[in-house]
Amino acid sequence: MRPSFEQIYMSLAVQLEKRSTCQRKSVGCVITSTDYRKVLAVGYNGNASGLPNGCDHPEKQGGCQCLHAEENSVINCDVPRYVEKMVFTTWSPCVMCAKRLINLGNVKKVFYYQQYSSTEGLDILEKSGIPTQQCSPA
Repeated sequence: MRPSFEQIYMSLAVQLEKRSTCQRKSVGCVITSTDYRKVLAVGYNGNASGLPNGCDHPEKQGGCQCLHAEENSVINCDVPRYVEKMVFTTWSPCVMCAKRLINLGNVKKVFYYQQYSSTEGLDILEKSGIPTQQCSPA
């Protein structure tokens, strides 16, 4: 059976999360064009470039201070705001990452593989007019 582009890009996000250096949760993210012909940016969660590969405070739940996968993808995305985008992330975005994706501009849909314990990020995306959809990898 031929996998959909959505499944292919979610599979890429799953592979990217393997590069995560966060000790609490591994997350991968891919931003593509809406016709799925281009990967515009990728990211995974971890420390800033050049810093030690690991959490600054691994014992502090929610406070490890790693950059989030979506955050790194937004940082790496150098296309103009008017370019339409699709986002694939292995976990549903947190509130702050949802806001970052909104500010990235022209995100047409956010696909996620697993739902995070809080749905606030999904709610914010939906309220801003960005639909979300759960999607499995190929």
